[in-house]
Amino acid sequence: MSKSSDQPGAPLGWESLPRKIVTVYTPLILFIIVLLFPFYWMTITTLKPNNELYNYKDFNPLWVHSPTLANVKKLLFDTDYPQWLMTTMGVAAAATIISVISSVLAAYALQRLRFRGSNWVGLAIYLAYLVPPSILFIPLATMVFQLGLFDTPWALILTYPTFLIPFCTWLLIGYFKSIPYELEECALIDGASRLQILRRITLPLAVPGLISAGIFAFTLSWNEFIYALAFIQSSEKKTVPVAVLTQLVQGDDYQWGALMAGALFGSIPVALLYSFFVEYYVSSLTGAVKE
Repeated sequence: MSKSSDQPGAPLGWESLPRKIVTVYTPLILFIIVLLFPFYWMTITTLKPNNELYNYKDFNPLWVHSPTLANVKKLLFDTDYPQWLMTTMGVAAAATIISVISSVLAAYALQRLRFRGSNWVGLAIYLAYLVPPSILFIPLATMVFQLGLFDTPWALILTYPTFLIPFCTWLLIGYFKSIPYELEECALIDGASRLQILRRITLPLAVPGLISAGIFAFTLSWNEFIYALAFIQSSEKKTVPVAVLTQLVQGDDYQWGALMAGALFGSIPVALLYSFFVEYYVSSLTGAVKE
C-alpha cells in the first residue's frame, strides 16, 4: 500500500517536524544568533573588568567571570553621556518631525496634484538622496557658519533633512499610490478642500507609511556621524555616535568597557522604537491598505 504522500493531491510533507527543523527553525536560529551576537558582545564587554578584557588565556572571551558595573559608572558619572544622549534624542526627534511633515506635503503634491513633469520631479527628489553627504559637506558648512549655527544642535537639525526628506518623500509617494483615489474624489464632490482631504482621509490611511518614514528618519538621524563630527565642537554638545568615539578614545588608549556601554545604551532607544512599531513598519513596506 502506497503512502499518502505518494497519492495525487496529497501534501508534500513540508509540515513534518524534521523538515520544519531543517527548513525553518535552523535558518531562523542562525539568523537570530548572527543579529543578536553584537548586542551580546557589547553586554559582556560592558560587564567585564579590565583584567578579563585583555587576558584571553585565563578567561573565556565569550563569558563574564566577575561582573562589574565600573564601566557603566564611569560612562554615566565621569563623562557627559547623559547630556550626549539627550542631545541626540532632541536632534533626532526634531529632524524627524521636520522631515516627515515636509515629505508628506511633497509626496501628496507629487502623487495627487498631477502636473506636467511631476514624475521627473519625484525622480529628481529621490536622486538627491543618492548624493553622498561628503559632497554636500562644504556648501552646508558654509551656510552653517553664515547663519551662526556652528556648534549648536540647530546645525544638525537643519542639515539632516537634506538627506532625510528625499527618501521619505519617495517612500510616501509609493504608499500614497496604494490609497484608493476614489475616496478623495468623493470628498471633493462633497466640497472638502485638499488640506481637509489630506488631514482626514489620506493621513489616517497612511499611518503605517508615516511610521515607516519616521523610523527611517529617526534611525538615520540617531546614527549620523559626518555632520555631527564637523558641525559640533564642544564635547558636551556632541551626539552619542561622535562623543563615544572621540571622548572615550585617548590616543592609543581605547576604553573598551565604557565604549561598549555607550554603544549598548545608545542602541536601546532605536531598538525600542522598532519593537513598538514593527507591525506598522512591515505593513508599510508591503503597501497594505485596509479598505
